Amino acid sequence: MKGKVKEITGELSNNLKLKAEGTDEKDSRFILQYRKDSMKHLRLAVIFWLCLVLLPAACWAADDGYGYPIPGSYEATILGTPDNLKLAPPDKISIRQLVLDVIPDIKKPDIFFYNKGLRCTLAYQDKKAPLVFLIAGTGAGDQSQDIVAMMTALYKAGYHVITLPSPTYPNFIISASDSHVPGDLTEDAADLYRVMENAWNKVKEDIEVSDFYLGGYSLGGTQAVFVAKLDEERKIFNFRKVLMVNPAVNLYNSVTRIEGLLDKIPGGPRKIGAYFNDMLAKFTEFYRRGDFIDFNDKLLYAVYKSKLFSHVEDGGLVGLSFRISSAGMIFSSDVMTNGGYVVPKNRILSATDPLGDYFLVCVHLSFINYFDEYLYPYFLKKRPGLTREEFIDSLGLKSIEGYLKSSSKFGVMTNDNDFILSPAEIDYLRQLFGEQTKVYPRGGHLGNLEYRDNMAYIIGFFK
Repeated sequence: MKGKVKEITGELSNNLKLKAEGTDEKDSRFILQYRKDSMKHLRLAVIFWLCLVLLPAACWAADDGYGYPIPGSYEATILGTPDNLKLAPPDKISIRQLVLDVIPDIKKPDIFFYNKGLRCTLAYQDKKAPLVFLIAGTGAGDQSQDIVAMMTALYKAGYHVITLPSPTYPNFIISASDSHVPGDLTEDAADLYRVMENAWNKVKEDIEVSDFYLGGYSLGGTQAVFVAKLDEERKIFNFRKVLMVNPAVNLYNSVTRIEGLLDKIPGGPRKIGAYFNDMLAKFTEFYRRGDFIDFNDKLLYAVYKSKLFSHVEDGGLVGLSFRISSAGMIFSSDVMTNGGYVVPKNRILSATDPLGDYFLVCVHLSFINYFDEYLYPYFLKKRPGLTREEFIDSLGLKSIEGYLKSSSKFGVMTNDNDFILSPAEIDYLRQLFGEQTKVYPRGGHLGNLEYRDNMAYIIGFFK
C-alpha cells in the first residue's frame, strides 16, 4: 500500500476527474470520461495520499501488552507503523542491484523497451552468513517499502538477503514468467525458483553462505511454501526455515474480500473515480479551513484525529490501492500474451502510444473479472476438464496441507484483524502450524510489519 504513492499519483495525474459507467458490451467494458487537471490538483492528490501513508498515530491501543497503537484494521493497513516504534536501522548497509536475464532471448514488445531484465536486490555481509530470500506481495517490486524493511532488519541481524519482486509485478511478468500469466501458485513458484537459481548463480562467487532461508509477505508469503515444496524435489537450497507474513490461506478468497471493500463505497466499484475525487475534496476543504501553513505533522495528525475519513472510506482506499496494483498486472500480461483482453488482439503498441485509456479500463476490472474471463480460461486450455472449483481450491494452502504438516520448518505471523482472512482461516493456520503460529491482536494487513516487536519476532524465527 505505502509503496504505491508514486505509482498512484503518477497514473492519476491526467485523470483526476474520472467518471465510469458500466455497459453490457464486453469489448467496450466502460465508457470512460476524463480530463486533464491542473498541477495544483495533482499536488493536492500527492499530499492526500501522503497523509494516509506518513501521518503518526495516536496511542489508542488496548492495554493488552502489545504496543502497536492503531486499532482499526484498514487504518493500520494504510498508516503502517510510526517511526518512533520501528527498529533502528543499521548504520550502513551493503547493497547491490541485480538485473537477471532469467529467460534468454525473450521477445518483449516495444512498449516495454525500458525493461532490461528482472530486478532483484542483494544486501550482503562481509563474512559468512545465512542467506534469506524474500518474496514481495501482490504488485510489489524488489524495493517496495515492506520488503526493504524486512531486508534491513535481517541484514542488521547478520544475514545476507535477496529480495524478489512478486510474480504479479509487471517487471516479473515481462522478464521472468514462463507463461506471462500470473495467478497459479504452482506455476508462479516454478518461476520464482528459477529466479532464485539465477540470483544465486550471479552472487555465489562473491558471498559466503552457511544456510538458506525463505520468507515472504502477503501473497509472497503464500507463494513461499509452494517454492519450498519445489525445493524439496530439486534440493538446490534445502531451506532450513520458511516464514509466511500475513499470508492468504486461499488466494481467491482473500482477493474477494479485498474487492468487497469497494462494494461499500457510494455507487460501488464502478464509481471509483468519483470516490477518489470525493475523498480528495474532503481533504482539500479540511486544509483550507484549518490553521495550517505547511504540510507537516501538525496537519497530518489533525487529519487522523479528526476522523475525517470513515472506516468504510478507509476500506475503500485499500480496495482502490489493490485495483491500482492489479491494473499493472493485467495490462502487462495481456500485452505479453497478445491475449486481446484489454488491448485489441494483434495491436502493436509503440513506446510513444498513450496508455491512459488502457490503465483506466484495467482499474475498473475486478480480480473476479480477471479470474473468470482471463486466468481460468487460460488454464482450462492447458488442463482440459479443470473445473472452476478445482482451480480455486488449488490456489491455497489446503492443496499442499500434507506437505506443510510434514515439517516443523514452517511458520506464520499474522494479525487477528487481518481482513484478508476469515476467523475460520486464522483458526486453520493455528491448527496447521501449531506453536509456529504467531497471531497479533491487531495490525490489519501488514500495518504492523515494521513494528519493533514484529521485526524482532521475524529475526527470532530464523535464528
